[in-house]
Amino acid sequence: VFGSFLAMADKAAKMKLRQDYRNLWHSDLMGTVTADTPYCCLACLCGPCVSYLLRRRALYNDMSRYTCCAGYMPCSGRCGESKCPQLCLATEVFLCFGNSVASTRFLLQDEFNIQTTKCDNCIIGFMFCLSQVACIFSIVACLVGSDELSEASQILSCCADMVYCTVCACMQTQHKLEMDKRDGVFGSQPMGVPPAQQMSRFDQPAPPVGYPPASYPPAQGYPPASYPPAQGYPPASYPPPGYPHH
Repeated sequence: VFGSFLAMADKAAKMKLRQDYRNLWHSDLMGTVTADTPYCCLACLCGPCVSYLLRRRALYNDMSRYTCCAGYMPCSGRCGESKCPQLCLATEVFLCFGNSVASTRFLLQDEFNIQTTKCDNCIIGFMFCLSQVACIFSIVACLVGSDELSEASQILSCCADMVYCTVCACMQTQHKLEMDKRDGVFGSQPMGVPPAQQMSRFDQPAPPVGYPPASYPPAQGYPPASYPPAQGYPPASYPPPGYPHH
């Protein structure tokens, strides 16, 4: 038990590294609805199917890289993923939908050095708080037996479910837009597939660099082939004539 506690504390400490990440999402949660409205509606109506496709795309369509919950949960690596990764992923997205969305998010953040804005954190935090309040109201309504309180708890639970589905749809649209950026859909140079061990960043002491500039290093090499100058440095006539000598 003590070992498990230390492992959880170590993971919590390493998750704080995301606060030092320098890149931002291509679109924040508030802008995803207008950035890709059809996909956001699809994610709202069929969240588990979209989560399956996004995780597979995040793994560059290489299911040999797949680990349950992207390696961020205690069950990761213990579910026989290597034998049938497609079935394990389908089970994850339908039975643990919230974890599947969060795991894909962490995977992209750690791969591309992306931080979450304060506005996005507030939206996600509000979603979790509303779900907890709805659960507490439901428990109190069952204990008290009041019809009015029971009706209020049902309304609150309905609101919490609507917020949950909406925020998850926006998060998945945000992930899709980020992978569009990665794959060059917006006109940028597509990124290459990283090695398999770079897909999970919990074992690294510092966050990765993220998106490298497309023009660096220069194509012609560095330093330039003509450096130093062919005539030598400094010039043979240095200092120039007329330069005062002491």
